[in-house]
Amino acid sequence: MQVSNSFSLERSRLDLRFRFTTLVSREWIGPDYVRVRVQGDDLRGFGEGSGHDDHIRIFFPDDAPETVEEMREAPSREFTPLSWGDDWLDLEFAVHGDEGVAGVWAANAPIGSLLGVGGPRGTVTVSGAPGGWLLAGDETAIPQIRRYAAAIPVGADARILVEVADAAHEVAIDAPVDVEYVLRDGAAPTTALIGRLDALTAGDRPAGDVFAFIAAEQAVVKPGRALAVDRWGLDPDRIVVKGYWKADETGASYHAAH
Repeated sequence: MQVSNSFSLERSRLDLRFRFTTLVSREWIGPDYVRVRVQGDDLRGFGEGSGHDDHIRIFFPDDAPETVEEMREAPSREFTPLSWGDDWLDLEFAVHGDEGVAGVWAANAPIGSLLGVGGPRGTVTVSGAPGGWLLAGDETAIPQIRRYAAAIPVGADARILVEVADAAHEVAIDAPVDVEYVLRDGAAPTTALIGRLDALTAGDRPAGDVFAFIAAEQAVVKPGRALAVDRWGLDPDRIVVKGYWKADETGASYHAAH
């Protein structure tokens, strides 16, 4: 089913910059979910030209590199910037014990630790007004779901699905509609979300010209596109379906965020 095009996805390039920042605060939002704030004069101008969807590369040096070249040699991951101001930037991390350099740093780095920030090098803007919305993801997608949810007008036909470990791990998300938490309850990551997406039929499609964002472990891509494109008839050029991380053979590795 194809409806009139009430919106488009506009992609634009941004000037790539690398910035040095310092960890100034940490807030635990859930048992395994933490928000940190980094600060620094280098962040002035961050976010100029940003739309609704962009990623940065963050660098986790062991010491204090003096040059961008030294900083870029440190371990790094891609993440969604959550919010920012004149000289600060907030980031959120899903923490999985001692797995993954990013989560370990977010949970344990001393206040005052250095964090390198590269980008964003590009951004996606939802231009116009989608008639309906689907936002779906696991914990790694929560920052991006927050940003899209902030763009949903009150009264819009929208559905938000977020997979978490169990009810105790639900992370509050400000949105004009209720968030449906999909609980793993011991199942492998992303399998519960995939099952929920597979259960949605053509009759569950929000009304109007729908924008869909679906992101979790790489395995979500095929069922996500099957729902959005095959069953709901959405334009594949006006949806975002992606793997934010990839499991190893055991299904236990959170080695990539986006």
